[in-house]
Amino acid sequence: MHSRSTGAAPALPPFDYTVFGGTGDLALRKLLPALYLRDKAGQVADGSRIIGVSRSPLAPSDYRAKAEEAIREHVPADERDTALVARFLERLDYVPVDATSDNGWDELAERLNNPPSRSSGAVRIFYLATSPSLFGPVSDQLRAFGLATPESRVVLEKPIGRDLASAQEINDRVGAVFTEQQIYRIDHYLGKETVQNLLALRFGNSLFEPLWNADHIDHVQITVAETVGVEERGGYYDQSGALRDMVQNHLLQLVCLVGMECPISLAQESVRDEKLKVLRSLKSIGADEVGGCTVRGQYRAGAVAGGAVPGYLDEPGIPPGSGTETFVALKLEIDNWRWAGVPFYLRSGKRLPAKMSEIVIQFRPIRHSIFPQGAGELQANRLIVRLQPDESIRLHLMTKEPGPGGMRLRPAALNLSFAQTFGGRFPDAYERLLMDVVRGNSTLFMRRDEVEAAWQWAEPIIDGWMSRHEMPKPYIAGTWGPSQSIALIERDGRTWHDDEIPSAAF
Repeated sequence: MHSRSTGAAPALPPFDYTVFGGTGDLALRKLLPALYLRDKAGQVADGSRIIGVSRSPLAPSDYRAKAEEAIREHVPADERDTALVARFLERLDYVPVDATSDNGWDELAERLNNPPSRSSGAVRIFYLATSPSLFGPVSDQLRAFGLATPESRVVLEKPIGRDLASAQEINDRVGAVFTEQQIYRIDHYLGKETVQNLLALRFGNSLFEPLWNADHIDHVQITVAETVGVEERGGYYDQSGALRDMVQNHLLQLVCLVGMECPISLAQESVRDEKLKVLRSLKSIGADEVGGCTVRGQYRAGAVAGGAVPGYLDEPGIPPGSGTETFVALKLEIDNWRWAGVPFYLRSGKRLPAKMSEIVIQFRPIRHSIFPQGAGELQANRLIVRLQPDESIRLHLMTKEPGPGGMRLRPAALNLSFAQTFGGRFPDAYERLLMDVVRGNSTLFMRRDEVEAAWQWAEPIIDGWMSRHEMPKPYIAGTWGPSQSIALIERDGRTWHDDEIPSAAF
């Protein structure tokens, strides 16, 4: 077995990471633990600071206590080192700021402009882990108080707006303060190791790229399933829904990486140019097509992981009779030379049976069978990229069943398990992306034209749903969505990939 590096990497320049929404769920659950783990790996230079910002009137010591609790809860025990946690907490500071008024901004400016015992050449980063409605006001205040320097960078969490017009408004307002090269629109799915491995799989191996087209691929499936409900995000989620929350960003980015042409290099603009071409090639789904190409669902009370869970309408913060979808399945097509006629089936939802994200490349069946009747059913080859959990790449093949009983065929899988092959802990996607901002590498972030092209495709679907005045189809929590989502793919003679084929030890 090959060993994997411990994650240590050359230290980066000192930085000031100012996190707006610093007491929120994202900051405490993801951002601070990720920064601690990068500090542990030796990537945080001495003199770097993480400054939490929110309206809560906390003292810096209270914020450090919150961060310590978050690390204890969200970082595995074997990664928590008492001395290293203490060193990381010393890097933390906190300033109460009201993004919608002038309160607190002078104090924040004082902290940023007067770093203790350090040169002033640190990378200055503003991470907006806030509601998108605050992206513009925060940017305006950063300019008004002289904090947005030419060397500054700003990170925008998804979603960028709730439709094309609001996305353009946010991009215009933030773009009036920061140049496009300074803006990092984050989608954490792009930081996952297996997602990045799509580039290596396709363009680093002569085996797959000649087959990566409509001549050899029957269809593609992308599933992002969650077992949780809306949790404490009911107010936000009811204004969003599954298509805005997951499909317009996460799933479409995966479609881009599967469908893109080979870039001329891994330079950031080359990769993003090719993704943009895919988004602009998506066949429109208008009001006349939404009934046949999309399915909306909403979970009802049921059981997940052996425990009873409430229905969506019984969740806190959800208004009675809400028509927001918690599940969406759709069939899309990339209308270009490589992919013409190959359907991409996408689905994403909450309260499904398993937390799982994967991409299935289903190849076409063989043209003619030479095997005798009774040898077993020939199944088409499948390449399955599992993004989470148990990150892996599996190639499903037909093999001869061992034994003297004649030619008996059965499916088996060549399985590249990342954990077994490389060992060790895989850095969280946020660990990679947070450090890419420090590096100034925007390859795995979305460009403005990508975001707006995605909304141009998604908005007619939302408009089509509204014009039909139909409620989402109900499904029982703990199932794979409404029955109509099964019909969506099975009327094409295909089926969702929900089962597992045992791996063969080759």
